[in-house]
Amino acid sequence: MIFHKLDKYRDWGLLILRVGIGVMFMCHGFPKLTAGPEVWQKLGEALSTIGIHFAPTIMGLIAAISEFGGGLLLVLGLFTRPACLFLVSTMVVATLMHVRSGDPFVKYSHALESAILFFSLLFIGPGKISLDEKLSKNKDG
Repeated sequence: MIFHKLDKYRDWGLLILRVGIGVMFMCHGFPKLTAGPEVWQKLGEALSTIGIHFAPTIMGLIAAISEFGGGLLLVLGLFTRPACLFLVSTMVVATLMHVRSGDPFVKYSHALESAILFFSLLFIGPGKISLDEKLSKNKDG
């Protein structure tokens, strides 16, 4: 089929995906990161939906860093899999918080879709057009 010819551009597709989603998550995370302790505490309190009540302000800061920093790492293709692990964890907590609050699907679908995306990227990896690939070649060479 004609679409098989696109296989040779797979790594470009991964680059577009990583950069697009990474920039979007940087945009989501930056306001949370710069909002300060009151917002971080509210974010961290979302962990109570899974029974974690420890240090909500610190946990909220970690969530904000996960969104912004994880997005930046995706853009760079650097530490892609660890970044995806943090991002999928953050999105699972966000999804569970909305579900347990009784929110409608439309309210939590973005977090759920993002969790699925980041979970998939854990297996797929960053592709050849990434700093991860460059660094692994330097290490092997």
